[in-house]
Amino acid sequence: MLELLFSQPPGSVFPAVVAGIFGLIVGSFLNVVIHRMPRMMQREWDNHVAEERGEPPPHADRYDLFLPRSACPHCGHKITALENIPVISYLFLRGKCAGCGAPISARYPAVEALTGIASAGLIWHFGSGLAGVSTLLLLFMLIAMTFIDLDTQLLPDDLTLPLMWAGLLLNLNATFVPLQDAVIGAAAGYLVLWSVYWLFRLTTGKEGMGFGDFKLLAALGAWMGWKMLPAIIMLSSVVGAAVGLGLILFARHGRDKPIPFGPYLAGAGFIALVWGQAIVDAYLSHFA
Repeated sequence: MLELLFSQPPGSVFPAVVAGIFGLIVGSFLNVVIHRMPRMMQREWDNHVAEERGEPPPHADRYDLFLPRSACPHCGHKITALENIPVISYLFLRGKCAGCGAPISARYPAVEALTGIASAGLIWHFGSGLAGVSTLLLLFMLIAMTFIDLDTQLLPDDLTLPLMWAGLLLNLNATFVPLQDAVIGAAAGYLVLWSVYWLFRLTTGKEGMGFGDFKLLAALGAWMGWKMLPAIIMLSSVVGAAVGLGLILFARHGRDKPIPFGPYLAGAGFIALVWGQAIVDAYLSHFA
């Protein structure tokens, strides 16, 4: 049975289907991560400040990714197992809380469906060996960071740094690129955006991006090597500029209101992971 799941070549249907189902389940958990991790960070900071002041911690109750149980924010109704089946429960409940009938954000099933479909696609593309299975980890982390950054304009170190180290460890045996390329990619990814940040700040006196963006690009460099960084930066810049212009023109998004760059980096990283080499080859052949 395990042989049907692991070490299957690209294009194998059964492991792709299993990965899709697994992705739906993980997507449900990612919704918890997206919602709770920023709050966990804020609570930790509040307790730290109180400790420095010699005051009792304001948050003494347990609050993490597992406890307390998920509940409706409107009425406090505890979400049961049957109400937590990815996508299906949302459709069955017609997008409303079973306790009070308050609407449930459509983003929850969207994250679940996105994770499931993308998981199946990655295993179909890479196969179910080490490379394919490890891309699922990258996908899950990128999805979590995308929505956290959209909500809070934060990219937590608890996600970016482990992702970078995972890329370096996977490339010890050149799973994606030689280790040397991965190390240079991590360093170059960080330094490129760090340089842009300081150049922009010294020129305008404003901060153009956060330090989390540096670490995310460093993580992508650790996974895909330094040669893929130009493609990632180009893709993220083009998508970011297009979306930002659209928000300003059609959604009345103020020009002075910051737009998180992390989601564009994450999206560009996913594109580069799957189609990056084809894009680079096409670009080079065009100018050869």
